[in-house]
Amino acid sequence: MGIRVFSTLLLLSVCFMVPAYGQNALSVFLDCDRCDEDYFRREIDYVDYVRDRTLSELHILVSLRRTGSGREYTINFIGREQYSALTDTLLYSSSNTDTDDERRRGLVKTIEHGLVRYLARSPGAQYLSIVYEPPSAGIGTEPVVDKWDFWVFEIGTNGFYSGEQSTSAFRLGGDVSASRVTDEWKLRLRAFGRYRESNFDVDDSTITSILRNGELGALAIKSVASHWSVGAFSELRTSSFNNTTIGFNISPAIEYSYFPYGESSSRELRFSYFLDLRANRYDEVTIFEKTSEFIMRHEFQIELELEQPWGEAEASLEVSNYITDFTESKLDLYNIELGGYIEFRVARGLSVYTSGSISRVNDQISLPLAEASEEEILLGNVRLPTSFQYGFSLGISYTFGSIFNNIVNPRFGS
Repeated sequence: MGIRVFSTLLLLSVCFMVPAYGQNALSVFLDCDRCDEDYFRREIDYVDYVRDRTLSELHILVSLRRTGSGREYTINFIGREQYSALTDTLLYSSSNTDTDDERRRGLVKTIEHGLVRYLARSPGAQYLSIVYEPPSAGIGTEPVVDKWDFWVFEIGTNGFYSGEQSTSAFRLGGDVSASRVTDEWKLRLRAFGRYRESNFDVDDSTITSILRNGELGALAIKSVASHWSVGAFSELRTSSFNNTTIGFNISPAIEYSYFPYGESSSRELRFSYFLDLRANRYDEVTIFEKTSEFIMRHEFQIELELEQPWGEAEASLEVSNYITDFTESKLDLYNIELGGYIEFRVARGLSVYTSGSISRVNDQISLPLAEASEEEILLGNVRLPTSFQYGFSLGISYTFGSIFNNIVNPRFGS
């Protein structure tokens, strides 16, 4: 399998003149959750799009991962039937400043590059022509100098106001971030704040609900080898929901990846350990009769992510506990959470998807000693005591009928 990266300087045009649904057309299953498929069908109109990979001669699987300055798309070309010996992988990178239109144009061009070797072997190869436009003289010959040294900055704010005769709501938020990602280092700084106020007129009085939270966080991660990383995380936070006036933590961490990090677009299995040193000051006295405290916590995580031709899957296990007394039990305050998601193509046209999570909760150290009022419970202003949490979903879909999926008809929307 070859991996090729196309830059914006490679101008390759593919022309393929075949009538729609012609017997010479290559049948393609486009497997991309985050793609504008209508746009793809318009721009690449010389193949037959089918509704299931088992009906195709070529399965195009597109996966996405974030980079320091944007997004990287991994496009896997998986040949089927008479093309089963042909597989390929292309990469397309876009910037954070690119518009959705620029991204989809870049994706289409990269997919067209990958289609060439399949079209050249198809019965309709006689209709294929390729035009190469070389870059202008001097372009691409000078070394690239990044005046920002890989740093990317982002600033944003948002606000919302709504109302009715007896209710009104106001929200305000803001974010500032800076990140630098290279093969050796991942550095990130982020600050955000949120304020939400809701008012309800009940009888002759007004009930006001206020939620505030904010965070200033930083991380530094160092690549050690193709399977190992070390890092440090820190956070300064405030949250009325969690009864926290101000809290600070710093966490050294280590991670082992069973698969090389370079395969993360298709499979990941990571084992991580964090040692968390925390200092908290609370809005109200807690159930442990604390107004402030310094405490240690450690956490172990296992995370599995797969994106394969048969579908995708995610699973995670997180085990953590507070270390409150080195002479006695170290497991008196703990949390265990297991979660997962899977979407599986069982057979032609038949897909099953399910997700769920369950956790054992015994570490709510910030709960207020005073019981929550009915108003606070109904408005969701405070965290409530619990010993468990769970959630589950299940779905199934079956598609049948015509195998072709080429037509785009935008009338009355999609």
